[in-house]
Amino acid sequence: MKFSGTTALGLTLGIASASVAGAESLTIAIVNNGHMINMQSVAEAYTADTGIELKWVSLEEGVLREQVTSDTATGGGQYDVINIGMQEAPIWGAAGWIEPLNFGAEYDIDDMLPAMRNGLSYEGTLYAAPFYGESSMVMYRKDLTDAAGVTIVDNDSWDNVRAAAAAIHDPANGVYGVCLRGKPGWGDNMAFVTTVVNSFGGAWFDADMRPTLDSDEWKAAINFYVDLLGTYGPPGSEGNSFNEILALYNEGKCGMWIDATIAASFLTVDGVAYAQSPNAGNPVGANWLWAWAMAVPTGSPNSEAAHDFIEWATSKAYIQAVADHPDFGWGSVPTGTRASTYAHPEFQAVAGFAAAEMAAIESAAPEATDLKPYVGVQFAAIPEFPEVGTAVAQEIAAALSGAKSVDEALAAAQSAADAIMVEAGYY
Repeated sequence: MKFSGTTALGLTLGIASASVAGAESLTIAIVNNGHMINMQSVAEAYTADTGIELKWVSLEEGVLREQVTSDTATGGGQYDVINIGMQEAPIWGAAGWIEPLNFGAEYDIDDMLPAMRNGLSYEGTLYAAPFYGESSMVMYRKDLTDAAGVTIVDNDSWDNVRAAAAAIHDPANGVYGVCLRGKPGWGDNMAFVTTVVNSFGGAWFDADMRPTLDSDEWKAAINFYVDLLGTYGPPGSEGNSFNEILALYNEGKCGMWIDATIAASFLTVDGVAYAQSPNAGNPVGANWLWAWAMAVPTGSPNSEAAHDFIEWATSKAYIQAVADHPDFGWGSVPTGTRASTYAHPEFQAVAGFAAAEMAAIESAAPEATDLKPYVGVQFAAIPEFPEVGTAVAQEIAAALSGAKSVDEALAAAQSAADAIMVEAGYY
């Protein structure tokens, strides 16, 4: 049973009453990214209208994944609502770890972008609702490229990107040619690194699901990545992921950044331009596909209230609430989830990145192919991937820092991945 209330902030909300939801509080585990942090302010109106206290557990990406996975797999019951993504949702749904989501007609599930709905479903049932969705793209300082006389175009070659990074690299004046993820984690450095490998014609596994980390394609891709970021990136890149690079970019220290499209919502420097992700001859898989989504762990004592909260937090009403909020506005709404967001003239007026973001999302290719015999772009949709990806991430970070050669790192990565897949019974 829903009602539409107008709060003191003038935010129109379609939410469930506390008496119907039957809960006094919800504990919500979220990643510490900008849109999630903003939600804590917007959701004060939710508490005012429902009486449900929202207890936020905001964690760094890698820590969140570890804690949420452990708690959900064991039925620990710490959280009523959890942030997960496309790697986990279908697998956890099939395993019965999270509850299927069914929303009312007002939710308008057909407004959800197909890429997001499909990636968060198992056998046609939605198990996590997208709070924001993303692909990846190039975000660069056009004032710097213009001054250097270089151009960056859609689906550029990696060689041209490297040349542009060299041309705008000016560390004496605090500007680095390129900023890229280096912090180890299957969803940190490996999210970006995997797209580079894909673009070089590589993949995580062959048709028999044997790891291919010692292949020529992986060696070429990782050598390129280590050289590019080691030569034209900021020092200490092996410690940088999304939040660290966002801060560097907004301080004017990055000439170019290839990362999540959602970053464009939080860039405060002037003159940013956008281009589709580069490749080394293979554009399929050169840009990733992801959603930070909300799910309900199976057995939550506050299941009904948790479902109601997710229905509100991923709805058109929530997007409008952010747009109407005095601290945010249309430039701060979560994107990449609903077609209707991109149709708002107010959004179009402030979101110069919108067309590039949508093009990236629509061109992402998570389906299995002959080259990549598994579902997923920057991950493989198998239960073992987080363990494999985490082990490989440490080795790639070691190569980036200079602690190991690329060949040494990939040999160790291959050995670790092979042991995990053998133990899991793949071959």
